[in-house]
Amino acid sequence: MGAPLKRAGARKSLDEHLKELARLADTAGAEVVGILTQQLDRPHPGTYLGKGKIDELKSLVAEKGATLIIFDDELSPSQGKNIEDIVGTRVVDRAELILDIFATRARSSEAKMQVELAQLEYTLPRLTRMWTHLEKFRGGIGVRGPGETQLETDRRLINHRIKLLKERLAHVQQNRAVQRQSRADAFKASIVGYTNAGKSSILRGMTGAADVLVEDRLFATLDPLTREVDLGENAHVLLTDTVGFIRKLPHHLVASFRATLEETRDADLLLHVVDASHPLWEEQRLVVDQVLLELGLAEQPVLLVFNKMDLLSESDALALQERVTALVPNAVFVSTEMEHGLDPLGRALRHAMRARRPVAEVWLQPKDGKLLAEIHQHGEVLDQRSEGEQLVIRARLPERLRGRLEQAGADVRVENGAPVRVTSV
Repeated sequence: MGAPLKRAGARKSLDEHLKELARLADTAGAEVVGILTQQLDRPHPGTYLGKGKIDELKSLVAEKGATLIIFDDELSPSQGKNIEDIVGTRVVDRAELILDIFATRARSSEAKMQVELAQLEYTLPRLTRMWTHLEKFRGGIGVRGPGETQLETDRRLINHRIKLLKERLAHVQQNRAVQRQSRADAFKASIVGYTNAGKSSILRGMTGAADVLVEDRLFATLDPLTREVDLGENAHVLLTDTVGFIRKLPHHLVASFRATLEETRDADLLLHVVDASHPLWEEQRLVVDQVLLELGLAEQPVLLVFNKMDLLSESDALALQERVTALVPNAVFVSTEMEHGLDPLGRALRHAMRARRPVAEVWLQPKDGKLLAEIHQHGEVLDQRSEGEQLVIRARLPERLRGRLEQAGADVRVENGAPVRVTSV
């Protein structure tokens, strides 16, 4: 059931939105048997839809033998309950459907905790709707019925469980912070984007790792996966695949996945992957930007990566490149299906890495073999020479390594020229 508010372009995008909802339903294991749409001036406060459309929905459900109604928009608890009472069929909204998909696809204990937390926070204000079979009992002083007693018990249990899950996830967040400290010297890039934009395919293509799960379906990846990528010329980057975003992503879900998405906060660069072949890629890009804003990541350096270029005709691909490059000159266009299709991304990552690591000269004494080894291990050595009794190494160095060398007594001289900043979108 799609019922967007009347606004410019709403009718044009409605079909694509319902196609996406149908894919979500398929991912959740449902079979779509009918579609109903209506454009609203404003939602009805009691039933979201008007009386005539509710009657039409009831007839369609009876005709198709449907056992579930899925709304593309979020319903209030009372709206969902009222529609169920009138139509006689279970009703879920888009947020509830996404939560159900996350619950079935969560694999790690962390992802399961995050999804459970989001589900409980979503369920809490809807408990009354779930206890409609006890409506005949009236509450009140002296006549408190078992329905109200059960509601109070459930609320208390859910609040206790929410508190416990938040404490456990806070502990997970602390552990992740320790892990990030251990790789602070590495250049880190996090892949973000709309679900099914091809983020996991890019990670597999860049690393060649066969253990990276790639599926042509929504939300194939819930847990972050980090792999090292050798970019050549002694340049290495830690690339992290993250959970995909989607239009109208439940805010409870975004909040519960904050611990997982801390990886993106610590990244030197965000790779915003866009499905270039999707007719609504601009809307999807804005959705991702909005979620990044909600997560406090709007100031992170971002590189736009247009994926699936192989699915466009030559003329469409050229037109897209000209249009995007005029607005975002550093955007790259890639394909995981074409030979050398990811080379532009590799070059962009090398450029970004070098921009964050200015060239410096390090003057060492012959006895400083340990420092020399550390420079070769964590830096990008360009050349080295002898000046009298001293060894001079010219290299690109991470900021933390420069600090350690200076503390150890080495003479570190950064070459003139400010680092080039990656343009944010």
